[in-house]
Amino acid sequence: MSEKIKFTKTELKQQQGMLDQFLRFLPPLLLKKQQLQMEVQASRERLRRVRVQEDELLDSLAGWIGLFQDKAMVKKLREGIRLTKIERGQENMAGIMVPTFAGVEFSMPTLDPMTTEWYWDDAAEGLRQAVSLRAAAIIIGEQERLLTKELKTTAQRVNLFEKVKIPECRANIHRIRIQLGDQDTSAIVRAKMAQALSREDGEDE
Repeated sequence: MSEKIKFTKTELKQQQGMLDQFLRFLPPLLLKKQQLQMEVQASRERLRRVRVQEDELLDSLAGWIGLFQDKAMVKKLREGIRLTKIERGQENMAGIMVPTFAGVEFSMPTLDPMTTEWYWDDAAEGLRQAVSLRAAAIIIGEQERLLTKELKTTAQRVNLFEKVKIPECRANIHRIRIQLGDQDTSAIVRAKMAQALSREDGEDE
């Protein structure tokens, strides 16, 4: 519901100023909304690709995944390969800073090749890739959530200007102009009536 307005020239000027301001703010907001929509879509596509890579990795490991049933092997992997760091970056996407995945670091044991199982290297590499892809998915998911949140906020502002503030100002300006026009017309009528009465009074003397 529109707030109460005064039907004065000062109010008309204020409403016109507000309308001009809203019309200046709207194009940058529309551009930001479009950019955010593109970034959200790109982020979702990155997340989709990572998940596809995860699925492909699991498929490629299917042939020897049974080796992980060996408890001694699993223990060696857990104790020997440790995730030491997830490297994160930051990037400005459509005006907001979001996290990016830069890589992972692992601590690797020094093993005696004469006593190490032949499949150790493949198992270790598979584990490293799986952890790396999972870390990437988590960070890209966080990126997508931040972009989506900002898109929602920007879309709400666009809707506020497009559907509420701008139409409201235009309606107020229209109402004020009509009222001022009516006031001017009434003033002219009164002036003419006063002139007519003045002439009549002059003729009667």
